[in-house]
Amino acid sequence: MVLNETYTLSNGVQIPKLGLGTWFIEDDQAPQAVREAIAIGYRHIDTAQAYANERGVGEGIRTCGVARDQLFVTTKLAAEIKSYQEAANAIDQSIRTMGLDYIDMMITHSPQPWADFRAGEHFFEGNREAWRALEDAYKAGKLRAIGVSNFEQEDLDNILDSCTVAPMVDQVLAHVGNTPFDLIRYSQSKGILVEAYSPVAHGEILKNEKVADMARNYNVTVPQLCIRYTLQLGLLPLPKTANPEHMRSNAQLDFEISGEDMDALIRMEKFDDYGEYSFFPVFGGKAQ
Repeated sequence: MVLNETYTLSNGVQIPKLGLGTWFIEDDQAPQAVREAIAIGYRHIDTAQAYANERGVGEGIRTCGVARDQLFVTTKLAAEIKSYQEAANAIDQSIRTMGLDYIDMMITHSPQPWADFRAGEHFFEGNREAWRALEDAYKAGKLRAIGVSNFEQEDLDNILDSCTVAPMVDQVLAHVGNTPFDLIRYSQSKGILVEAYSPVAHGEILKNEKVADMARNYNVTVPQLCIRYTLQLGLLPLPKTANPEHMRSNAQLDFEISGEDMDALIRMEKFDDYGEYSFFPVFGGKAQ
């Protein structure tokens, strides 16, 4: 069962292969969502300073009835933080906000502040400064692992060329019809695990008839097929939901997509219409 399986990060830390994303889960709803997920068997919960639900996620972790060392908690440094001291303060604040003794992994949310996302500037110096704060927190035992999110190859190289601890993950948008294969191959060649957020394209891929037909052939749901696709690429999917039925279904992945069907999914036409969510920087480019 995938909920019992792990990847091994470059520093030897085990990370569960499937995580629960908490984007858009309100802070007051987060404790129950986390408790429900852990009761189902999830051991990996992903949040961010930008989600404004760290407090609730932390409460769910503390009150779920499962030992803390059996859980893996990720949060993200706000994309706007591009200095050492700001980053150091924000790391400590996340630990306090969540009410935890340590955080399993903390990652830089974006190489650019959201207002400048993919607008051309890479903020190389600021990202090196923020990374140095993550390194220091890691060396101090506040964080068990550190990584990045939404980093392209040049952003990764900027860190790799100057770091004392290499990023352990790069969390990126990846799903059927929009999979950054070159970045995935490059990251994996550097020992960086790629995590896939929005593996179901924020639900928009449910409208794709080709994917739906293939899912029917396997007697699975479209989300199950899409999540399994990312796993077979060696990625770590982070489907987001507060619905316990969806949490349970998303983890029922005891099937394998054939090589022929994987090739078809890999070749699927570019899919980048996210409907009402297209205005978000990670979907639509520079913030409107």
